[in-house]
Amino acid sequence: MSKNNDITIINWIKFKWLYFAISAMLIVISIVSLAVNGVIIGLEFRGGSELTILSQQDLPVDNLRESIANEEIEVVSIQRSGEEQYMFRLGQVEENQKAKIIELITSENSDAVEQSFQIVGPSIGPELIKKTFFAVAIAAITILGWVAYQFKSIKFGVSAILAMLHDSFILIGSISVFGALYGAEVDFLFITAVLTTLSFSVHDTIVVFDRIREIQKGESDITKIANQAVTETMRRSIINSLTIIFMLAALVILGGVTIRWFAVSLLVGAVLGTYSSPFVAVPLLATWEKMTKK
Repeated sequence: MSKNNDITIINWIKFKWLYFAISAMLIVISIVSLAVNGVIIGLEFRGGSELTILSQQDLPVDNLRESIANEEIEVVSIQRSGEEQYMFRLGQVEENQKAKIIELITSENSDAVEQSFQIVGPSIGPELIKKTFFAVAIAAITILGWVAYQFKSIKFGVSAILAMLHDSFILIGSISVFGALYGAEVDFLFITAVLTTLSFSVHDTIVVFDRIREIQKGESDITKIANQAVTETMRRSIINSLTIIFMLAALVILGGVTIRWFAVSLLVGAVLGTYSSPFVAVPLLATWEKMTKK
């Protein structure tokens, strides 16, 4: 630690390999989960059926999932959406198959009754998904060029983009884990959460990079510059992030089932964006700068 203008400068970069190890572990977990579990694709992408059941008693969700699957009916997810309400998301279901599902449910709980049933067509086609990926790629390239131009170095742009991709990939991996454990789906709201995470990550990184640029005018040691920049922006970053995190945590706890995984995705994205700016983007930049000056 050192002092500069009454501010204690913490040697953050000293622990860069710990940050890289944490990120590597999260990326490996994401890769394994995506390879083993994949993601549960929502009805907006694939179409299907949605059955809502009212039951005063708890339904044995695992037993029902197995029983319905044994009838060769695809079960996307079964979620409790209220104190007495259960939502069954299924593949394409014929009328006779629906009757069989109701029979299976009532055999487990005679008090269960059908509240609603609807066939849902895919509202997001392959063409829209392709355009979304193109838009993200164009945005990433534009951000790379703009950051590199503003900071007069391609290293700033590449470090910012790598931190952004780090956050996005781990967020996708987390929804795969949540899907395997709790039935979380990838839907249109999740795509919105990913795009929001991209902007949050880059915004926070640029704040730290801007401080690095200012300090560089009077200092040449990149390690000292990075430590000072992170120390001086850390308080602001944490306060700003906590206001968002508290709000999203409340939404996760108190929000309804229809937006719960959207709120969870945003919460994970906010935490990742707060972490990656000082502990991924800056260490990458500092390491790269040091290696090229040797």
